[in-house]
Amino acid sequence: MKENRKYLLGAAAVLAVWLGLALFAWFGPKQEVSVSERRKLDQMPELTAENVLSGNFMTDFESYSLDQFPLRDQFRQLKALFHYYCLGQKDNNGIYIAGGYAAKVEYPLDEKSVDYAVSRFQNVYDAYLKDTGSKIYFTMAPDKGFYLAQANGYPAMDYALLQEKITSGLPWASYVDITSYLSGTDYYRTDTHWRQERLLPAAGALCRALGIPEPKEGDYTPTAVEKPFYGVYYGQAALPMEPETIYYLQSDLLRGCTVFNYENNKKTQVYDLDKLSSRDLYDVFLSGAAALLTIENPNADTDRELIVFRDSFGSSMVPLLVQGYKTVTVVDIRYLMSSYLGNFIDFHGQDVLFLYSSLILNSSSTLK
Repeated sequence: MKENRKYLLGAAAVLAVWLGLALFAWFGPKQEVSVSERRKLDQMPELTAENVLSGNFMTDFESYSLDQFPLRDQFRQLKALFHYYCLGQKDNNGIYIAGGYAAKVEYPLDEKSVDYAVSRFQNVYDAYLKDTGSKIYFTMAPDKGFYLAQANGYPAMDYALLQEKITSGLPWASYVDITSYLSGTDYYRTDTHWRQERLLPAAGALCRALGIPEPKEGDYTPTAVEKPFYGVYYGQAALPMEPETIYYLQSDLLRGCTVFNYENNKKTQVYDLDKLSSRDLYDVFLSGAAALLTIENPNADTDRELIVFRDSFGSSMVPLLVQGYKTVTVVDIRYLMSSYLGNFIDFHGQDVLFLYSSLILNSSSTLK
């Protein structure tokens, strides 16, 4: 009798938990976004006869219930801690922690992806740059794993082969190697990107290649963003990590510059403080993801112009090159098809810099 009572109590407890979770899923408060994952969460699907009969309701409800599960972030972190520390797994969701820095396992080198990136850049050269007399440069922003992976026992892609494929595939571009001017600590602990306040040595190497004045530390004031920064790896790893602080390098010259965004036809500053309300504070640099920008420097001592083809790493590097140019055009062909560039840009012999991270080169399908 006692055994039956014990089983009944256990079954009742399980049923109560199940019923509580079900009621919470249907009627509990709904979260719009996940701060840690920096994405919108699925909401309750519309309950209609058409949705139910087609099966779409249950499919969408499954995604909704996973996104709106009670204490979801806490359970994600508990799972990550269990896999990382109890099971001894060296990464969680492909993210590992080395010396307090989170990085992604980027392995192996996808040679087809690199070839595709080279073909996209070649297309831009053939269509717009070949006969302009432009001086053209290419530099690779190494991902954090370049400095952390092998040193901490993680697989790393063949960066030497990556560089060789870029330099041999783009003989018309002078390659500027900035890897020796950076280290793993020059990146955010919880994010993919490098820290702008640590970029002056690498920016100096680029400026020397471009033949423009190098940025000097005394010319800039590191200015802190007051909100705590949780990078993209914070959410992906689901491991407990402290937030960090974003600094941007401000100067009188940069305050005098204006940035025109062709997507919204608006003028902003080099550092867009309106983006401090966005989910990704890194968007403070050149307003984040944008297809086409023009930076005007009214205090330039030259009439030289620069065109930068870039990904998000360029957002924090480009401001450190502005002092050498009257106009800097910033292009992201992930969002603007290269066949449309002639509609917006007059190519007439400007300096040209291709600045792409190894992350994009190894996963280049987004290049248009």
